[in-house]
Amino acid sequence: MLMGDKIQKLRKERGWSQKHLAEMIGTSGPIIGRYERGEMTPSVEVAKKLADSFNVTLDYLVDDMDSVADIKDKAMLQRLTDIEKLDQEDKKTIVHVIDSLLRDAKAKKAYSSHA
Repeated sequence: MLMGDKIQKLRKERGWSQKHLAEMIGTSGPIIGRYERGEMTPSVEVAKKLADSFNVTLDYLVDDMDSVADIKDKAMLQRLTDIEKLDQEDKKTIVHVIDSLLRDAKAKKAYSSHA
């Protein structure tokens, strides 16, 4: 997905107008429209402001090859970074707990969709 498409998708998910987003990052609504249509690419500084406004990572916003993991939540990315810094045994324990919770959540979702 291209950056302009991501900007538009994130903006609409939040129910923001182009003007509102523009005010948040210090630009104009028409400029946001040009970003969304791919007519302009924001500078690194503006892209950072956009990512911060949406509370997503800059990598998520600018990666047009979809090669970056689709983790757009900064808090989740920070958790993963914190886990990565732990020793192997602690990591193994945390991953085991997460795997168990994910399995339960998926089972619950599957069961509720068939009910």
